Amino acid sequence: MNWTSVTQGTYDVRRRGSSPTSRGDPMSRADMTWRNRGACNGLDPAVFFPESDDHADEAKSICAECSVRVSCLEYALAVRERDGVWGGLTERERRRIIRQRRRSA
Repeated sequence: MNWTSVTQGTYDVRRRGSSPTSRGDPMSRADMTWRNRGACNGLDPAVFFPESDDHADEAKSICAECSVRVSCLEYALAVRERDGVWGGLTERERRRIIRQRRRSA
């Protein structure tokens, strides 16, 4: 994964309360076919919504091998997904990226 592209990102994460589809961003419903190619597709969703960050290792290991990890992470950052592991990162880790992007903007 190219962490520079993840940190810099392609979405304006400063805008709260709006999703990419409501803003007309490139990640529209038609562009979300990546979800069907995810390593998580067909797995128990509970794996990706652990009780705490300390129990996220199984989800993270699945994400680590996923071919759409960056797309998944960018989606979660763009819509400010608050729960679960997306793109291999917990909500706390995603908030850190959002803060980094704000500082560099």
